[in-house]
Amino acid sequence: MTRNIMIVGVGGQGTLLTSRILGGIATAGGYDVKLSEVHGMAQRGGSVVTCVPIVEEGQADVLIAFERLEALRYIQFLKPQGVIVVNDERIDPITVVTGAAEYPEGILDILKENHTVYSVEAGKKALELGNSRTFNVIVLGVAAKHMDFAKEQWLEVIEKTVPPKTVELNKKAFLVGYEM
Repeated sequence: MTRNIMIVGVGGQGTLLTSRILGGIATAGGYDVKLSEVHGMAQRGGSVVTCVPIVEEGQADVLIAFERLEALRYIQFLKPQGVIVVNDERIDPITVVTGAAEYPEGILDILKENHTVYSVEAGKKALELGNSRTFNVIVLGVAAKHMDFAKEQWLEVIEKTVPPKTVELNKKAFLVGYEM
């Protein structure tokens, strides 16, 4: 059973909703769940980290990254045999925007040197569904295959967790990722 999951991204990418879905599925599976959310910079486009439960360095079974650089920033939290599911998207941090730093090249290749990496162009798939905001649930669908819960359980938790008017869209988004 996958026990330690870390979700990383940039403010506004849906890390908090994704963590609520993960917490919901674990609770439904009978596990005692503790969520840790760090979201002070969320509204400013800063780094956002969510852990299910609190994860120490080298202890995450799955690292879900909604942006490439965020995956690289938090790679040290992944177990050697852990899995990275990364949305292949580039969002420049303020240091890059202002010219104080450069966005690293070859991030996916660096991640693949020592880890199993599943890269997905979730933004593109979300646009095909008609709503770019569903990319996080697509990434979650890919990651769900590395956890011990049935697809139907995920869909039930999504239905209970997302806003009512977005239930069907989020279920479709999850299935797009799950079937990749």
